Amino acid sequence: MDDSTVTRAQGGRPARRRWLLLIHQIPPKPDYFRVKVRRRLRRIGARALKNSVYVLPWTDDALEDFQWLAREIVAEGGEAAICDAAFLDRTTDRQVEALFAPPEAAGAPPPPRSPGGRPARGRTWVTRQGVKVDRIASAWLIRRFLDPAARFKFVAARGYRPARGELRFDMFEAEYTHEGDACTFETLLARFGLKDRALREIGQIVHDVDLKDDKFGREEAPGLASMIDGLVRAHPEDPTRLERGSALLDDLYAGFRRSRRSSPR
Repeated sequence: MDDSTVTRAQGGRPARRRWLLLIHQIPPKPDYFRVKVRRRLRRIGARALKNSVYVLPWTDDALEDFQWLAREIVAEGGEAAICDAAFLDRTTDRQVEALFAPPEAAGAPPPPRSPGGRPARGRTWVTRQGVKVDRIASAWLIRRFLDPAARFKFVAARGYRPARGELRFDMFEAEYTHEGDACTFETLLARFGLKDRALREIGQIVHDVDLKDDKFGREEAPGLASMIDGLVRAHPEDPTRLERGSALLDDLYAGFRRSRRSSPR
């Protein structure tokens, strides 16, 4: 490490790694800005330490990245502070360094990148607890069109280290999650080359409900949002939410397929 990333040893104490912390508070509106900040943090390689606290190893480039993002957050009415930090406990240094280890080092397989490739049958797919529209729809898509024997695991939003063979979706550092302005359902469609028009229409509805940006202006979005909200309120257990949500999406998919067949050429 160079001198910019390690604090000087003083009084016989060991030198410590230097880190940059971005501590922010994002305004509740507009909705799209929170998504934009999350994407930017992912692109610059920042890792979450706590809710709204992100870390990067200290470099001039990292400082510039955080400064630009902090200015943008403040310009939108939020709050942001950048801290030059050194953890007093060297165990903490090792824990933070582990956040930057490549997925292969943690035992997770690299995600497939070529469209149309299918995962091995019977994989364990991991996502955040408290599933809602994008995670419910993505799980339905996985089991219905990608891996009929898929198993699902629901974990805390932060800090989960995947076991070998597990694939994560719609969560921090996931193999499949939001990319650009696409929700996770849309990412799965693109990454696996699924061209079904009915699936694409469902993806547009899920996008409008999940990101609340009215990108596609789907008239079905408010109805699906209400049904998912009712389902979530009635069923606190994630497996039950997937079961009930999958039945709903089966009907929606069948409706789009019938509509397409009956429409005039």
